Amino acid sequence: MASLSFVFSIIFLQLLFASLPSHHTLTFAADGSWQLLQKSIGISAMHMQLLRNDRVVMFDRTDFGPSNLSLPNGKCRNDPTDTALQVDCTAHSVEYDVFANKFRALMVQTDVWCSSGAVMPDGNLFQTGGFNDGERRVRVFSPCRTCDWNEIPNGLTAKRWYASNHILPDGRQIIVGGRGQFNYEFIPKNIVANKINLPFLSETNDKGIENNLYPFIFLNVDGNLFIFANNRAILFDYVNNIVVKKYPMIPGGEPRSYPSTGSAVLLPLKNLKAAAIEAEVLVCGGAPKGSYLQSLKGTFLAALDTCARIKITDPNPEWVMETMPLARVMGDMILLPNGNVLLINGARSGTAGWEQGRDPVLSPVLYQPDNDINSRFEVQNPTTIPRMYHSTATLLRDGRVLVGGSNPHAFYNFTGVLFPSELSLEAFSPAYLDAKFDNLRPTIIAPKSMSGIRYRKKYTIQVVINGDKVDENSMSVTMFVPAFNTHSFSMNQRLLVLGNDKVTAVGNSTYNMEATTPRSGNVAPSGFYLLFVVHQGIPSQGIWVRLY
Repeated sequence: MASLSFVFSIIFLQLLFASLPSHHTLTFAADGSWQLLQKSIGISAMHMQLLRNDRVVMFDRTDFGPSNLSLPNGKCRNDPTDTALQVDCTAHSVEYDVFANKFRALMVQTDVWCSSGAVMPDGNLFQTGGFNDGERRVRVFSPCRTCDWNEIPNGLTAKRWYASNHILPDGRQIIVGGRGQFNYEFIPKNIVANKINLPFLSETNDKGIENNLYPFIFLNVDGNLFIFANNRAILFDYVNNIVVKKYPMIPGGEPRSYPSTGSAVLLPLKNLKAAAIEAEVLVCGGAPKGSYLQSLKGTFLAALDTCARIKITDPNPEWVMETMPLARVMGDMILLPNGNVLLINGARSGTAGWEQGRDPVLSPVLYQPDNDINSRFEVQNPTTIPRMYHSTATLLRDGRVLVGGSNPHAFYNFTGVLFPSELSLEAFSPAYLDAKFDNLRPTIIAPKSMSGIRYRKKYTIQVVINGDKVDENSMSVTMFVPAFNTHSFSMNQRLLVLGNDKVTAVGNSTYNMEATTPRSGNVAPSGFYLLFVVHQGIPSQGIWVRLY
């Protein structure tokens, strides 16, 4: 019955938008497929990060009570300050092996609830903050088969809960905001030890509601930071602590940040050899003003159905509004190797918070940024598993999108509730993975995975394409930074379109592509990237490269 209702709602939306000429035309392609990978990994994947060994680290929080996964070898966490369980012999973090489809328990020592993080240039995950005894911790996870979490007590100057992180061109990580924290700081603490005030965060704080947590942060191509909170943004020079530019408020002024949770991406960076590289940000979904307080009273307002797009490098930038086919709050936005954006997870009404969302959005939506403004959205095939508050998603090396989490409860709760705590993992396969495209799909032969590449250098990538309809002009190299995903924001996510300088056919369906790497750390901070070759919109499987 639920699926039938969903179909009728789609038909209704089509008829509604067809009757409103002021809205953009919406395409319902119903592409893509779903696969259940694990019925249960024992925890609910509230946070997620892909590492360079094709393993995904996930964790929820220590004060959910006992999970459904025991720690190995009789280990137990003894924490007299934990608010749920002082002696806990269960895991609250796992490492998922993507290609083996297996997972193992990891042990966090302090509470990682609603924390943040990013992968450093050396490939180690630095994860920051949390709740209670975890609020000033820095945790380090190194990619290896037997590694576990290491923790640095008092690694942060301020308590960081609901903050956002980003890697900087000099290799440091900046941590911005958090509950009650209108400031920022850096790790590691080898340059600046203290927190630095950022008045923009207090200016965007709605009293009693906030609507500015987990701010959307992107490194602009000039080295400054684009910081979005609530319904507006600034361009920020973090070196000199100066606001370089104030961007206009999104038309309508509706909030897009937690708990009125929308999502955002820096759209793919292209024309990287140009003297002035353009950068655009897309913000989608969220909840209208008053939604959070209304949801506390049992009234769940419809989520926002708009996206706002802005060219942040323009001298006089303006937001351009677009209408999504499906309203969405608590959704995720994932960059795909071919430059498209996948909107996935979330709800049609309510806000983020315990029991405060309703009407799950089961269908992802594909956004094609290079299309005409009237034909950018395509609804994809639905999942059967609601992914509400505390759900996650991340792009994998083979082009699938890993999806997990959803726990809108203060503890694990599996019965007698609308949306039980979800411990499963799924994969969404975009249409480009369909077998009908195998004759267009490139396979990278060289370089090998883990190759090192330098800035502003020309490299040759050798690929095999077995079909007879090869279009050399449509072949392009892209580089993707895997993101730290939590609470509908993929921190540090970035896709660079290198294009191709020259393609040479060398026989036996083999082609040599020449491409030039980005020119600086402002465009592409050093670290590990997934490199793809895209042909007629169909990406290869990625290889890991390290940019120095």
